[in-house]
Amino acid sequence: MSNPLKDMEKPDVIFCIGTNMTECHPVAATRLKKAVANGATLIVADPRRIRLAEMAHLYLPLRVGSDTALLLAMAHVIARDGLIDQEFVAARTEGIDRLLEHIRDFTPEWAETITGVPAADIETAARLYGRADRGAIYYTLGVTEHICGVDNVQSLCNLVLMTGNIGREGTGINPMRGQNNVQGAGDSGAIPNNYVGFQSVSDPANQAKFTALYGREMSLEKGPTKVTALDRCGEQIRAMLIDGENTLVSDPDRIHGEHALRSLDHLVVMDIFLSETAELAHVVLPAAGWAEVDGHYTNTERRIQRVRKAVEPPGEAMPDWWIITQLAQKMGIPGFDYESPKAVFNELCSASPIYAGIDWDLAESGQYQWPIPYKGHPGTPRLHEDGFINGRGKFMLIGYRDPAEVVSADFPVWLTTGRRLESYHTNTQTGRAEGIDYLLPRETLEVHPADVDAWGLANGGLARLSSRRGSVEVVVEATERSPRGTVFCSFAFNDVPVNILTGSGYDPITQTAELKVCPVRVEALIEEEIGLVA
Repeated sequence: MSNPLKDMEKPDVIFCIGTNMTECHPVAATRLKKAVANGATLIVADPRRIRLAEMAHLYLPLRVGSDTALLLAMAHVIARDGLIDQEFVAARTEGIDRLLEHIRDFTPEWAETITGVPAADIETAARLYGRADRGAIYYTLGVTEHICGVDNVQSLCNLVLMTGNIGREGTGINPMRGQNNVQGAGDSGAIPNNYVGFQSVSDPANQAKFTALYGREMSLEKGPTKVTALDRCGEQIRAMLIDGENTLVSDPDRIHGEHALRSLDHLVVMDIFLSETAELAHVVLPAAGWAEVDGHYTNTERRIQRVRKAVEPPGEAMPDWWIITQLAQKMGIPGFDYESPKAVFNELCSASPIYAGIDWDLAESGQYQWPIPYKGHPGTPRLHEDGFINGRGKFMLIGYRDPAEVVSADFPVWLTTGRRLESYHTNTQTGRAEGIDYLLPRETLEVHPADVDAWGLANGGLARLSSRRGSVEVVVEATERSPRGTVFCSFAFNDVPVNILTGSGYDPITQTAELKVCPVRVEALIEEEIGLVA
């Protein structure tokens, strides 16, 4: 996120795209609600009429997977109508002339044929954002979980640079992280192409730095992504450690994923419960839960927050850092002589330029947002105020492309997946809470009432949902949240393993799966089949 969460209350215009914020980030969303109550204009682009859409002054019900077309057309209108911040563009960007030529043909009328959003509404959205004194963009996985996820983000960046909505209060481009420490995991080097602090593994200077730090030769080659790692299971990869992730339920193309994990000679899972993934493991190492450990999270606004142990871990459960340290020592890997989480965190700070000005004791206050480049630095709540770290902001030339799979005669319905307010990710924790089970006892397939009738379904009845990869059975819920021809299901329930269906394509740069778009067929289950399912 370029801006702190408190800035959510400050924009004149808020553009939310691909984010079901009131369900996935309900606490942060209260700030957005406050902004709207105080007069901010809210634009929401989402295939479903989510709660956020009901709050919007302008709702853009785009077809799943068509975000890039919408954003290209908005850029076209901003340029056509003279809404470019010429002073900002001249002072802080490069490549505007090439962009203006590139977007000339991406008209709102062209985008309407792809997105289904009326051209007039696309023009209105572009003008509202382009004319804003303080325009802010918020997005989440609805933008990134596509084969064109990088294109979508770069298209949003183009809008920000064209209008100068960056580096100031109440502006910015703000991805809301999907978990409480996703940002912190990336900061710590849990990315295959970066060391801690987003230092590239391909840089020889970084190679030398970390070779000296860890006492062993570092490679200049990027590591495999999870997608690649699963593809290599049983061949190049014979053993795997999965730490705190329910891969079997959360990842796309579940049949492929399960086959990959079962093909390993040795699978070790660290988790606080015996998840569906842990049930496949040869060894399960019981980990301590969030209230049973000391350490830090770095949250969605880059704020470094102290976590303090409230209770002792039960039984044989131990903190993750201790388990990993013990494994490394028994494997003969040098450098893993940590005796406390304080030692781990202080090493992170010493090795990462964005954490260089902080340490375990300073982080106690929770006031710091990175980058903190030196001791005495107050932290950086708002990025890019005085310039971009790499010099000038670069406009990217993006084109539109269809999803990896599109609807057809055999699979005529769009499926999009996501999360629900009451469940946390794959239900590993919330599925064990009786109160939450009362609020959300089962998964449902959200279908527009007109489609329920047209497809011979019954509200509350069972349907079979099929893609090119398999089928699942699920209870039908008639609701106008889903548009005609599109259905929605979450991935929280293992008894409705919707990710059996997904997984046809990945972004070529990040290898992020296209979880938000999957052509399916929806069929009512007849009584005999319902009996077999029961």
